[in-house]
Amino acid sequence: MRKTGIRAAALLLVLFCMIFLGCARGRGEQSPGPSPTASPSENADQMEYEQQSTEGEKPPLPEALNAQEGQEPSLKVYIVDDGKTEEMKFEEYVAGVVGGEIMNDWPQEVLKAQAIIARTFVLQFISEKGGSRHEGAHVSTDIEEAQAWDKKAVNEAIQKAVKDTRGQVIVYDGDFIRAWFHSNAGGKTATADEGLNFKDGNPPYIESVNSPDDKAPVPKDEWNWTEVFGLDEVRKAASGLGKDVSDFKEVSVGEKGPSGRAVTIKFDNTAVSAPELRLALGSERMKSTLLDGISLEDNQVVVKGRGYGHGVGMSQWGAYAMAQEGKSAEDIINSYFKDVQIVKMWE
Repeated sequence: MRKTGIRAAALLLVLFCMIFLGCARGRGEQSPGPSPTASPSENADQMEYEQQSTEGEKPPLPEALNAQEGQEPSLKVYIVDDGKTEEMKFEEYVAGVVGGEIMNDWPQEVLKAQAIIARTFVLQFISEKGGSRHEGAHVSTDIEEAQAWDKKAVNEAIQKAVKDTRGQVIVYDGDFIRAWFHSNAGGKTATADEGLNFKDGNPPYIESVNSPDDKAPVPKDEWNWTEVFGLDEVRKAASGLGKDVSDFKEVSVGEKGPSGRAVTIKFDNTAVSAPELRLALGSERMKSTLLDGISLEDNQVVVKGRGYGHGVGMSQWGAYAMAQEGKSAEDIINSYFKDVQIVKMWE
């Protein structure tokens, strides 16, 4: 009786140890332990973020990168300012894009979201196009082709955002999304066909959504703006788009899209694509197609509008407001892109 009791006690002790060690091992495999420099709450937030952000099907890396799956690729980047192609690690390129596309003193979660978008943008670009129009390069720092890039603007905040989101990209149905972004949506984002005159059909992950830009410290000249164009520059811009408006007497907003943006602008009865006209006139002057009015006054075209940029995808100022409210990078991305997943392409 005594031996049976001893054996039973020993068996219970062994089972207890197995259960305890098994649970402890499971926690260790699920996420790394706290780093020496991070607080417990910071590590908990990061662990939760990584767990939420690595589900979903991974697309293959673009063949042009000639890289092994699961390993960080190298990129051949044509540097416009230097006039030469430089090879660099993918994450180094991403850091430069974040530095070129957004202020480096913005909230950390906005920088993270921009890093994830930057990664996604270039992988989708290379997958679709195979490489840059600059010979021998995968991508360039030419903003007319891809994304802005500013290595000098990279600071500790950007480095941390890139490190914390290392390898993470946005996918929809197993493919890299078109990770569009802009400065300020003026309160509501646009569909791709509306804001960009996108010809391949509006992607299912792009919808017109409310954006809290009004809760961010948006510069006044980006929120409400007025621009005046001479008749000659308007005629030249329209002519470059194959439209003859040489003798118009009236100008007005034509068709509108889901967000209220102008899809066309009418010169008398001639309709011109509003997104294309915006680019032809200069996107820094005609800041958006979210127009409050357009008129012909004293032989000039006066345009009044809200927001800055094409309005498609993530609004940077809207993301700023969300981060200030405690939203994570994943929250921000899911607010602007529908039914997407964030996956980790490399460790």
